[in-house]
Amino acid sequence: MGVRIKEFPNTFLELSPQGKKELLRTMIRIRSFETRVEELFLAKRIPGFVHLYIGEEATASGIMANLRKDDWITSTHRGHGHALAKGAQMNRMMAELYGKRSGYCKGKGGSMHIADFSVGMLGANGVVGGGFTIAVGAGMTAWMKKTDQVAVCFFGDGASNRGTFHEALNMAAIWKLPVLFVNENNQYASTTPASYGVSVSRISDRAASYGIEGYTVDGNNVVEVYNAAHTLIGRLRSGKGPILLECRTYRVKGHYVGDPEKYRTREEVKKQMEENDPIRRYSTYLLEQSFIQHEEIDTLWKEAREEVEVAVQFAEQEPYPSPEEALEDLTSSRQEVFA
Repeated sequence: MGVRIKEFPNTFLELSPQGKKELLRTMIRIRSFETRVEELFLAKRIPGFVHLYIGEEATASGIMANLRKDDWITSTHRGHGHALAKGAQMNRMMAELYGKRSGYCKGKGGSMHIADFSVGMLGANGVVGGGFTIAVGAGMTAWMKKTDQVAVCFFGDGASNRGTFHEALNMAAIWKLPVLFVNENNQYASTTPASYGVSVSRISDRAASYGIEGYTVDGNNVVEVYNAAHTLIGRLRSGKGPILLECRTYRVKGHYVGDPEKYRTREEVKKQMEENDPIRRYSTYLLEQSFIQHEEIDTLWKEAREEVEVAVQFAEQEPYPSPEEALEDLTSSRQEVFA
């Protein structure tokens, strides 16, 4: 076992022409949603905190294109992109950000706690490293029921230093659970550079400690991410145990909207967007391969922005939860839990 670098080809494995366009559509929907959320937050129309996924769209899109509706994912405080790519409804997501009753958590969870069990989205998590053991539990469900479902755990570079990372990988390895641990190494854990805060040059190096496979790919190249996920998820479905996949990407925006970002320069961010913007890179690839036309790309952007505006209108028209609802949903009866 050990780390394998860029084993996966830069041409698609088993993806239809329409599937290639759908990948771009997913990335554009995420970018459009996040861009509008930033505008709304700065205009004080969204309360609380928001953590944006801008610049990391290739990872969620490439992974999720290989999952079924009945597969599970766990997410992070930066979870909007994961939720959208897994099939969550944009209207209900926006309503949750607004704190409205029709949101996914009835307006009580906000940006960091969106979940939609109907599409296998087991929840974003405000606790760093909080998704590891949940994903292992989902993987254990597939193992016990002898299904070919898989669980995917998304986490950042900082979370790889938390105790739950090591506990989860160890348990998943012992029982050979179908869990894909996807590290989105966006180079910063809040304000701490990964080059300083992580003891290894590649987070996938840590797979060797648990006797499992580890891989590192270019997380801004959706073709490479897709191919890696296509190959590795296939292995998981056949019972070959957990795998650690590091996707090296870049967090374009601050840790949260309003972050003063004193830990890096504007020049660094500008350079990254000019050279590694995953949407620009993939659009160029599709155009060069004649898989899409400029007009089709323009249409995808137009449709995504229109969808976001419909979601905004929905969220703004919906009611807030009443004070009497504050203590609802805190407990469940045994019948509800085990139904």
